[in-house]
Amino acid sequence: MARLLPLLALALGLASAGVASAGTPSSPGCKGTLYLTFDTGNMRDAELIADTLARHGVKATFFLAQEKTTRGDSALDASWAPYWRARVAEGHAFGSHTWRHGSFRGDSGKLVRYRLQDGSSETLDAAAVCAELQRPDTRFQELTGRRLDPLWRAPGGRTTPNTLAAAQACGYRHVGWASAGFLGDELPSETHPNSLLLQRALERLRDGDIVMAHLGIWSRKDPFAPMFEPLIAGLKARGFCFATRRGQT
Repeated sequence: MARLLPLLALALGLASAGVASAGTPSSPGCKGTLYLTFDTGNMRDAELIADTLARHGVKATFFLAQEKTTRGDSALDASWAPYWRARVAEGHAFGSHTWRHGSFRGDSGKLVRYRLQDGSSETLDAAAVCAELQRPDTRFQELTGRRLDPLWRAPGGRTTPNTLAAAQACGYRHVGWASAGFLGDELPSETHPNSLLLQRALERLRDGDIVMAHLGIWSRKDPFAPMFEPLIAGLKARGFCFATRRGQT
């Protein structure tokens, strides 16, 4: 921890000063590239995260599902159209996170077991898997006039050979995250305080890592979202730039 204190102090100082360097992979002096990605979650911190990204000139990749939000609606309802249109205008990338945010639990022959959030399960064939990925795409186009990028992320990162094959066949490439890129914003804040999660991220992230967090998460009392200010500033101080997953393999 002692060797990290100067970096934490620098990160907090840069954040309070409102650092807003562009940070693209082609920027002179860029020592590495990181990929910030966000799953919808409960959307509690969506505006704060968007404001932080804009202030620092950072583009991210958002994975969208029709999840319930703290406003009492769902993330792809018409009420969220202004939010998503604003992110499109800012130049972010977007992928599918499935429509119902279920969990792919295993293959049986050519079928996939899909566990829904209410605890029930369905058996999906390849066409039904594609439908789960395509429905957010269709809805996003209705809300913004733009299709999703050909990307998807399985809820919880759970994939199976059948789901990956079905997704590839209907044009979606899966995007996971690096071990160091798991920011832990869904862990209990009582045992994983923000200061610890920030320290770990600043210390462990490396060139090429995909970083994963949520636009709000039900399971955490102390939101991690305010930490994106010192996190981005600290990573820029280490020489990192940021890019979206659009066009990346």
